[in-house]
Amino acid sequence: MIAAQAALETKMLLRNGEQLLLTVVIPTLLLVLFSLVDIVDTGAGEAVDFLAPGILALAVMSTAFTGQAIATGFERRYGVLKRLAASPLPRWGLMTAKTLSVLVTEVLQVILLTVIAFALGWSPHGDPFTVLLLLVLGTASFSGLGLLMAGTLKAEATLAAANLVFLLLLVGGGVIVPLDRFPPGTQDVLGLLPVSALSDGLRDVLQHGAGVPWGDLGILAVWAVVGLAAAGRFFRWE
Repeated sequence: MIAAQAALETKMLLRNGEQLLLTVVIPTLLLVLFSLVDIVDTGAGEAVDFLAPGILALAVMSTAFTGQAIATGFERRYGVLKRLAASPLPRWGLMTAKTLSVLVTEVLQVILLTVIAFALGWSPHGDPFTVLLLLVLGTASFSGLGLLMAGTLKAEATLAAANLVFLLLLVGGGVIVPLDRFPPGTQDVLGLLPVSALSDGLRDVLQHGAGVPWGDLGILAVWAVVGLAAAGRFFRWE
């Protein structure tokens, strides 16, 4: 039942034009545009080496947080979640299916963005297992926050808030603009955001070939625990 629901969730997501805009079109356009056009000073080296890890972090956020929050919020509004909760599929099974759908979508995103980045001249380094760990923890943290928003706010408020957060974190989360371009005090605050931790961790590994970024992993782990616990506690099915 979980596999069938996960397949259905994935098909619905991939058929949704607005979802595809968030999960595929925007990250791809940003990667290509800022890699080919010298708009933002990304420091020494090729721009794509700086941008690719940040765009991967953005892709995770767009699917696990923004897309999932909006879709789940409207499912809750229209009574879809209430009906599914009364089906033989248990509630934890439904959430597991949604998580699997997010992971499948992210795999497709990572493959697409990696191929495009390689075509643009990307030269990644580092341990693939560390990259996978960062992506999984990033997914967990964003999923918890997305479900918390979808389960506590009205659908229209979720739509507005999720898109606003997406835009704010795109600018101030170290995805495209390096955090060292911000004032020192602001850097410390922005560095605690999950998208900043994910993009910085991926950049340390993939661009600089660093070891395990324990600080960034710790920040993501805290966000994941807090977000998922709060979502489990306050999520309303109706």
